[in-house]
Amino acid sequence: MKFDKKSLKFLEKYLNTSSPTGYEHEGQKVWMDYIKPYVDKIEVDHYGTCYGIINPEAEFKVVIEAHADEISWYVNYITDDGLIYVIRNGGSDQTIAPSKVVHIHGENGIVKGVFGWPAIHTRNNQNEPTPKIENIFIDCGATSKKEVEEMGIYVGCMITYPDEFFEMNDRYFVCRALDNRIGGFMIAEVARLLKENKKMLPFGLYITNSVQEEVGLYGADMIADTIKPNIAIVTDVTHDTTTPMIEKKKEGDQKCGDGPVVFFAPSVHHTIRELIIETAKNKEIPYQRAAASRMTGTDTDAFAHSNGGVPSALISLPLRYMHTTVEMVSKEDVGNVIQLIYETLLKIQPEMKLKYH
Repeated sequence: MKFDKKSLKFLEKYLNTSSPTGYEHEGQKVWMDYIKPYVDKIEVDHYGTCYGIINPEAEFKVVIEAHADEISWYVNYITDDGLIYVIRNGGSDQTIAPSKVVHIHGENGIVKGVFGWPAIHTRNNQNEPTPKIENIFIDCGATSKKEVEEMGIYVGCMITYPDEFFEMNDRYFVCRALDNRIGGFMIAEVARLLKENKKMLPFGLYITNSVQEEVGLYGADMIADTIKPNIAIVTDVTHDTTTPMIEKKKEGDQKCGDGPVVFFAPSVHHTIRELIIETAKNKEIPYQRAAASRMTGTDTDAFAHSNGGVPSALISLPLRYMHTTVEMVSKEDVGNVIQLIYETLLKIQPEMKLKYH
């Protein structure tokens, strides 16, 4: 699948817009503007989860879902000397922080800062310090707590990385927060294809971009109770396990460029999963398989366990360097996830049997 200029322009703008957990609204605005021509109706819940609806009057409801938030930091403590200590908002990785530029979202607007770190010349090689939450700090050029606060920076302000989108070797998309705004891009593209190909669905389709996944699947938990879907197909990212220092015996065998990853897990409904696999085979869409022992760790779990049990499935996108600022995904895989969700939707019928034998 090739991406047109409009789609790529949306993807770049969407990824470059900060959307930290709990503060997803700016990214959601970009997403809603893009899907507006392809849906009949758009709704937003109290915490910021957005969803576009096709056939809103239909009784049978199908959700395709991704999450919109990205990992970030909170200002937690400001020293008398004007240095800032942080706590996580989601699964932020302290080991990549030293020497990174940050945006501090203060009350007067964005202030630039840097995660400082002592120079290699000054460190004792016999006792090399390791970046920890307790010792990483941000320097915003201030010399006192008063000066920091005059910049509009207080405890509770959000901190994000400014690293922006680019394409690498015409093979990969690279950016921070591909986990999982690339999912929001993919479900939006499914809506576009349905509209442009004039496909009529025999059910209501809810293209859902949830908030707060990175801190506990909370947005999906809330919106599942609001929509009360009959079926949910979730898309998220999973690890490319071919990169160094990842143990395949533990993490499985998935690779960028080899296709979407279909998950096997207790929360994944057999009928929906088999429909996805059958579709992949029939449409000659490459796919991979992965297993999760207790839970998928994605919004699939929230949908599956809501409303007395919602038949749900997970289609994941292999990704390198998760929760860093250089997350990478294969352009070919992105296209194949879009195509697989699209083709699967065309096979769903409200009368299909969903209960186990």
